Amino acid sequence: MKRVAVLMAEGYEEGETLTIVDLLRRGEIECHTFSFNREYVKGMHGMNVKADKIFGEEIKEYDVLVLPGGRPGGQNLRENPEVISMIRYFNEHHKYLGAMCSGTIALETADVINGKKVTGYTGYENKLLSGNFVDEVAVFDQNIITSQGPATAYPFAFKILEVLGKDVTEMKEKLMYTFARGK
Repeated sequence: MKRVAVLMAEGYEEGETLTIVDLLRRGEIECHTFSFNREYVKGMHGMNVKADKIFGEEIKEYDVLVLPGGRPGGQNLRENPEVISMIRYFNEHHKYLGAMCSGTIALETADVINGKKVTGYTGYENKLLSGNFVDEVAVFDQNIITSQGPATAYPFAFKILEVLGKDVTEMKEKLMYTFARGK
């Protein structure tokens, strides 16, 4: 079974993080949240959520590393040398890296998006300078999956599921995703 590690830094974007975890688990992917140094993490809107595990070497056993955004969640991920090291490990071992919103800046800092097609939050074309920035909701290029912001958590999670070989057609119907998008 494929495994996904979702990082929760102080100030994480609750809507992105919890939506990603919810959809991956619905898609029958083993998905765990990881915090830093304590079980409960305060999100940017004041929600204290208990992480499944504490950040450590165990993450290297996972197939996908996900970096949600948030203020200052994305910046906190970017400024954590252990996170940057883990991103580089995943990239060097051809594992998948997913980031959305402000979480994408950690990919830039880790120097793993050179020439790859990426997207991020509004205005991030000026922050993701080594990547090939595109204005798309969810983007997959080589081993990098990126998305724009809180409203794009569903397409981002669906893209991760698809990359891991899951057919999300039925899931989208059950969640009324196709109805909500007018299709």
